Amino acid sequence: MENIFNQENAGYSKAITRDFFKNVYAYMFAALAISGLVAYYAGTPEFFYNNFVKADGSGLKPLFWVVSFAPVGLGLLIQMAYQRLSMLVLLVLFFAFSGLMGLSLSSVLLMYNMQDIALTFFVTSGAFGGMAILGYTTKTDLTKFGSLMYMGFIGIFIAGIANIWIQSDMVSLITAIIGVFVFTGLTAYYMQSLKSVAQNQAMSEIDKAKLSLIGGLQLYILFINLFLSLLRILGGRD
Repeated sequence: MENIFNQENAGYSKAITRDFFKNVYAYMFAALAISGLVAYYAGTPEFFYNNFVKADGSGLKPLFWVVSFAPVGLGLLIQMAYQRLSMLVLLVLFFAFSGLMGLSLSSVLLMYNMQDIALTFFVTSGAFGGMAILGYTTKTDLTKFGSLMYMGFIGIFIAGIANIWIQSDMVSLITAIIGVFVFTGLTAYYMQSLKSVAQNQAMSEIDKAKLSLIGGLQLYILFINLFLSLLRILGGRD
């Protein structure tokens, strides 16, 4: 009898975990779809120059910098304040974040040709998928590894901000190479963390619902950053 109970409990736990990750990936793919559509619509020279370049051509409008950095602030807000926000508010912020990311990524379509973008997207999908499976299935505790990768992420972010003014191709290449290792490593770490959340039976349904959205957001951010890092390495600028 006890063995049957344990089997039923294990099956129930697997079903909950499966449903949790379905929601996580649904949010991730929804964000990718929204960002992709917005980037495709806005990724034209006419849109970019009309909205982001000053009329006299002397530089970029403040709107460009708002669009570029707003997703960072919005992403932090969602992750830090999700417990105090309702699910509806989180959804609105999540979709707003996805749209803003699409706008900020639209310039990528102007800098690289579509063949390189498509190839890099498939390479990113393969690398991301492999590390996600590794993170989900490994028995090794990745906590310390994740902390190290997160420190690397902060370093890359600071270097990227500094390079806006330095404009060094070498710095861009080095951060891109490091970024590939950091973002693939963080993918494995977050997958293991999300698995722990999914299997936590003491957590309320609303908390799990919110954390599935947060998980989708985190994986989306990692995917996009891995894609951009690989694009800097593999892509040839137009």
